Amino acid sequence: MQLPPGCTTLNPRAISSLRHLSYQVRVFSVATLTFKVNLNRSINQDHTLFLFYLGFSLFKPCYYPTHIQCWTDWFDRDDPTGSGDWELLSLLRAQNPGKICPNPVDIEARTLSGLTPAAAGDVIYKSDTSTGFICKNQDQKDKKMCSDYRVRFSCHPPFCGLGVCWTKWYDRDDPSGSGDWELLTHLRKENPGQICDNPLYIEATTTDTLTPALSTGDVFHTLNPTEGLVCRMIDQKSGKCRDYRVRFGCPCCD
Repeated sequence: MQLPPGCTTLNPRAISSLRHLSYQVRVFSVATLTFKVNLNRSINQDHTLFLFYLGFSLFKPCYYPTHIQCWTDWFDRDDPTGSGDWELLSLLRAQNPGKICPNPVDIEARTLSGLTPAAAGDVIYKSDTSTGFICKNQDQKDKKMCSDYRVRFSCHPPFCGLGVCWTKWYDRDDPSGSGDWELLTHLRKENPGQICDNPLYIEATTTDTLTPALSTGDVFHTLNPTEGLVCRMIDQKSGKCRDYRVRFGCPCCD
């Protein structure tokens, strides 16, 4: 089970009564320790704590940040031989138990070389969070086969991929002109070496009240960890965007 930064858990997959409960601890270095708990006099066993935060403090409640867009690991169960590439959610769940949330909020598909379906020129039969991804060879032009795809799903923590380490906050644009453009490509150019190659999360808040972006009522043209944030004036009922800052969650091994 993967956790948001700073959080630890008492193995909630194994203990249903603790499914939404975890603890936060800050230590001087990342470490692993084991301790014994006795809950409701019915559970008495060792559980491993994974500690992901630097510093120090006492234990305190920690809740998963549901406003953060988080992505699972990439999955590639099929190749385009036969009738096509079938990355069905039901089969991915069966082959990867516990790694995909019950109700994904988004799906992303890329070829193994990193192209979007549109860039690859493929006709996609289905790509949604209830079925998964299907590319049929019979739908392609000039009798060509589908490209080989991998998919990932957007979930709330703790159904994320690797352990996550956060970048600093970035605010490169103001909502003047056409809107607020916090594009990852621009941020990388202006902050060389500070953002990993493959961010897993994006978190965005307003710069004044620190309100989560998804709670502001603004309509976002782009808001994902591979492209960044774009809020366009033209998309808003009020004709204005708030001023946003963003940060990215990167694999801690990067």
